[in-house]
Amino acid sequence: MTIEVLKKPLDSVSKVFFYFFCLVCVASVQRVHAQTQGKDYIRLMFYNVENYFDTVKDPSTNDRDFTPEGSMRWTAARYTEKRNNIFRVIANVGEWDPPALVGLCEIENRYVLDDLVKNTPLAKYPYRIIHKESPDLRGIDVALLYRGDYLKCIEQQFIRVRFTDNRKRTRDILYATLCTPKNDTLHVFVNHWPSRVGGIRQSEPGRMLAASLVRHKVDSIFSRNAWANIVVTGDLNDGPLDKSLTSGLQTLNDTAMNKHSALFNLTAYKMKEPTGTIKYQGKWSVYDQMIVSGGLLSGSMRTSVERCHIFRADYLFEPDVRYQGVKPFRTYIGPKYNKGFSDHLPVYLDLII
Repeated sequence: MTIEVLKKPLDSVSKVFFYFFCLVCVASVQRVHAQTQGKDYIRLMFYNVENYFDTVKDPSTNDRDFTPEGSMRWTAARYTEKRNNIFRVIANVGEWDPPALVGLCEIENRYVLDDLVKNTPLAKYPYRIIHKESPDLRGIDVALLYRGDYLKCIEQQFIRVRFTDNRKRTRDILYATLCTPKNDTLHVFVNHWPSRVGGIRQSEPGRMLAASLVRHKVDSIFSRNAWANIVVTGDLNDGPLDKSLTSGLQTLNDTAMNKHSALFNLTAYKMKEPTGTIKYQGKWSVYDQMIVSGGLLSGSMRTSVERCHIFRADYLFEPDVRYQGVKPFRTYIGPKYNKGFSDHLPVYLDLII
């Protein structure tokens, strides 16, 4: 847009209209800014950041590839670029103001989280960190960042996913209870369910186990309050129609069926959109999901399908030469450094308060 310099002074009438226009613009900006400051809604996002490792070898995990000497040649410069890319996505999802809640997965440890919130412009905001080292063999964990100026953490818990085969390891399930600015209670689950490595059928029991653990905890919450405010989010490594969701977690995909003690998958509506959250062999899928309780569809704090989104900034894509169209702009393609962001797209949800 080109702004032309005024050639002559404004007359009195023009001045009135000009100043009125300026006031309207300022008021509009202030209104949007106030909304994103948490007075009207809380924005919750989830992002699988894909291998956010530091550069130091951890003797207790299999993280050697992500060291300067490893196969990925993971240097301090590459790490810093990765950190700054994650900041950019979080800031852009928040528009005027970073989200009040940020769920993350594929982060290595507390150090990389501290670095993200203290050594990027996120340092201007009072982010608190909920994190615990999980037993995952690669050393990747889930985490939740929340803004202390909006929310207060009442309780946090990490639910261990225990396989019958003790050699298997996966990420814990993060559960947190938070108090909102309007003194509502919000229950948040951050997940990164077992992957599909080894085949869908062979790996499905692991995701069913994770789903059953979340459902058990959700039922415990519902037993105390049938209209509790619950959000289940994360990379579930299954789509909304897969067994782990419909049978294990017992989600419903039609919000018109609103009832208490039920979970509704808002991202089920995203399956018909041009892209999902991850692309594999030319096919888009929605693995990163936002699932809410019936209480959040009609209560004093509420949301809807229209307030659930996949974040699709242009810079998060690159051309898909092999399968046509576009695909997520990754940090690596195999061992080749690609300078991108992640193999997943973020999802976010607005909770009206």
